[in-house]
Amino acid sequence: QVQLVESGGGSVQAGGSLRLSCAASAYIYNPCMGWFRQAPGKEREGVATIDSDGKTTYADSVKGRFTISKDNAKNTLYLRMNSLKPEDTAVYYCAAGLWGACIVVATRANFWGQGTQVTVS
Repeated sequence: QVQLVESGGGSVQAGGSLRLSCAASAYIYNPCMGWFRQAPGKEREGVATIDSDGKTTYADSVKGRFTISKDNAKNTLYLRMNSLKPEDTAVYYCAAGLWGACIVVATRANFWGQGTQVTVS
């Protein structure tokens, strides 16, 4: 079974930047991958998605600030986060094989990472 491991989380000041990585143990054949987050006291929400053609979608709250990308040769998914805000504080999870349309409203996937903490103050 494919294993997903997130890295790159940490604590940054508001306005700062961070890049998250999600390494897969093998090539992911699923056409849709994405990043999700769960903030304290809130439900898990979709942040960004990318399909097999490289087309992306973003939650309105992160548009213009976050960028999702992938490197198939390295079996790695990335999330570049700029202009971070305190409300971005959450545990971020990468996912592969999202169910349904490859858009941020998707909430289920075939594979999930363990999550990485991002704290913005």
